[in-house]
Amino acid sequence: MAPVLSRSLTPSSLPLFSSKSNTQIKLSSRNAFLHPNGSKSNRFSFSGLKWDVGTRGNSVIVRCEGAAVAEKEATETSGEKFEYQAEVSRLMNLIVHSLYSHKEIFLRELVSNASDALDKLRFLSVTDASLLGDAGELEIRIKPDPEKGTITITDTGIGMTREELIDCLGTIAQSGTSKFLSALKENKDLGSDNSLIGQFGVGFYSAFLVAEKVIVSTKSPRSDKQYVWEAAADSSSYIVREETDPEKQIQRGTEITLYLKDDDKYEFTEPGRVQGLVKNYSQFVSFPIYTWQEKSRTVEVEEEEEPKEGDETPPEGEKKKKTKTEKYWDWELANETKPIWMRNPKEVEKDQYNEFYKKTFNEFLDPLAHTHFTTEGEVEFRSVIYIPGMAPMNNEDVVNPKTKNIRLYVKRVFISDDFDGELFPRYLSFVKGVVDSNDLPLNVSREILQESRIVRIMRKRLVRKTFDMIQELADSENKEDYRKFWENFGKFVKLGCIEDTGNHKRITPLLRFFSSKSEDELISLDQYIDNMDERQNAIYYIATDSLKSAKSAPFLEKLVQKDIEVLYLIEPIDEVAIQNLQTYKEKKFVDVSKEDLELGDADEVKERENKQEYILLCDWMKQQLGDKVAKVQISSRLSSSPCVLVSGKFGWSANMERLMKAQTLGDTSTLEFMRGRRILEVNPDHPIIKDLNAACKNAPDSGEAKRAVDLLYETALISSGFTPDSPAEMGGKIYEMMAVALGGKWGRVEETEGATDSSSETNSDSTSETTETEVVEPSEVRTETDPWSI
Repeated sequence: MAPVLSRSLTPSSLPLFSSKSNTQIKLSSRNAFLHPNGSKSNRFSFSGLKWDVGTRGNSVIVRCEGAAVAEKEATETSGEKFEYQAEVSRLMNLIVHSLYSHKEIFLRELVSNASDALDKLRFLSVTDASLLGDAGELEIRIKPDPEKGTITITDTGIGMTREELIDCLGTIAQSGTSKFLSALKENKDLGSDNSLIGQFGVGFYSAFLVAEKVIVSTKSPRSDKQYVWEAAADSSSYIVREETDPEKQIQRGTEITLYLKDDDKYEFTEPGRVQGLVKNYSQFVSFPIYTWQEKSRTVEVEEEEEPKEGDETPPEGEKKKKTKTEKYWDWELANETKPIWMRNPKEVEKDQYNEFYKKTFNEFLDPLAHTHFTTEGEVEFRSVIYIPGMAPMNNEDVVNPKTKNIRLYVKRVFISDDFDGELFPRYLSFVKGVVDSNDLPLNVSREILQESRIVRIMRKRLVRKTFDMIQELADSENKEDYRKFWENFGKFVKLGCIEDTGNHKRITPLLRFFSSKSEDELISLDQYIDNMDERQNAIYYIATDSLKSAKSAPFLEKLVQKDIEVLYLIEPIDEVAIQNLQTYKEKKFVDVSKEDLELGDADEVKERENKQEYILLCDWMKQQLGDKVAKVQISSRLSSSPCVLVSGKFGWSANMERLMKAQTLGDTSTLEFMRGRRILEVNPDHPIIKDLNAACKNAPDSGEAKRAVDLLYETALISSGFTPDSPAEMGGKIYEMMAVALGGKWGRVEETEGATDSSSETNSDSTSETTETEVVEPSEVRTETDPWSI
């Protein structure tokens, strides 16, 4: 009733009553409780509620029927409760065929269940040793039978009673391991066991991926009877019975027999295939796993053949023996390799790390470096990661984040090696290693790592440890190891400059480049800064397609003259990587091929004089070149070249323009938009520029001077790293200038004239001396209509 009143009445809407004045009571009652027709009523409605009015002595009593309202609301909100129903056969079909992407997963799930059963027995035997009994060692055995088309997984674990069999296998999505862990947490005196694997309660049903019928025979040390659970793949029911056959009795544990489907009989009854799956998924399970394998051995047998004629007869009682190879079947341990990441790093030798790396990743070269660490706190996991000895042979692996270099384990059971950048970014995809955690967020099939805060923290710590390992390699005394690393994986690190801005501080010290002072050996940015002059406030670089073109670039002339070091960026990714860094240790990266290059010690007086002297030349050349250049100006970076073509601040450089043109899917419209403006800088101290300066003043309309300007621009285009729009047209201009330059040299013209004069004199002499008619050979006769006559 109280909530109803509080919701319906407000101070402004309630009628006021007072016990001090009867007059006020009457006035209030008349004003508030009079019927609209003027008559009094003992019942009325107000604010959506029903009210009863009565008197007691001099007091007026008002009663609200809120109890009835509350009872009505309670009746409306109450209803009949139902439980969800499920069609078991459809649900089983979804679990089997929708959760798992590979059929082979069934063996991993069943071996994990067997491992949990062994772990439970080992844990409970601490307080009750009688549970172990005389049933033998804690182990798992897997036996395929090609003739019967079955595969049997047997463990000597805790087993199940009849009630547990019905509860665990008869209830879908109920995990016996999870219930066991919950019981441990409730009983704090027993502690907890984090090595147990199961958590979803559906792993057992993965057996129906390959089996048409499954039979489970189990014996618990807590029960004297052995029970059998049997179910078919397409059935919604199962059978539980007591095992009465003495030959099928087991001392303790569980035996699961899968009657394989016709399509899967050949694959999963092949002993080599079964052993391969165990080595891949369950190699590091803490209990021994034996598989039934065919083996061979050499034995000596007696010869039964009679001796041939001429052979010596062996003495009586002695026969000749020969050796032959016979085959036999026996159990073979499949998980010999121990999980090296579970051991203390101080107890593991370098050779052991290298051997584990080669065996796990099928490598033949030793790794360049490795790190073994354990992370505790908010996220707990163990890991061993390696830097391979060589880069992948396939270039596609550089840009493909889906590598199989990281093997993920959960409680020593292999989960997956197919990731899409969840644990490592793309630029660190070359790193190989194993990661083992007890609390990774997996989906039910254990195949997909779900995105979560835990995964992000793991990724961050793995990346940090990787950078620490690479930095340690860079700082080591053996410089050859880091040279090999940079030669193989330098492009990966540079890619990190583009894709991972958050780790620039860790990536930048790892970079290596050639420079104008170190053309044969790579240097770091820290070495560059150490070699800088105190007055230098920038890191200069030039991006080209080769080391040779970088050395001869005209942009470097003044910088080399002033002993300023320039970095050579000769790989396609270099320029983009440096542009993403922008600064390093408060030093800006400056491209020497772009405009407004400041070297810090310019002579302002001389610059002002040159500008005044050559301002007319700059305007004249700009007029001749038109839209080819944005402007023409005096250069402060040249010493021996007549001119150079520089790019604008905010556009592509010549190197970037070349790279973008070479793109297979390049967009020409984007190319025109992003191409920076071109500025022609001239060297006022060069003779060609001085001659052109005189030409623009004395003969501004000279055709030769204009052709010289065009050729000068085309030449600067090539020497600055750009590509001419019409190479053939440029070649024609060069040939024309060569003809002018070479004309009249080496006596070619004079010799021709002398030969002409001497022939004419000889002809005149012969004409005067000979009066007889000259006989002309037919081949020399020329008609007037002959087109070849001159």
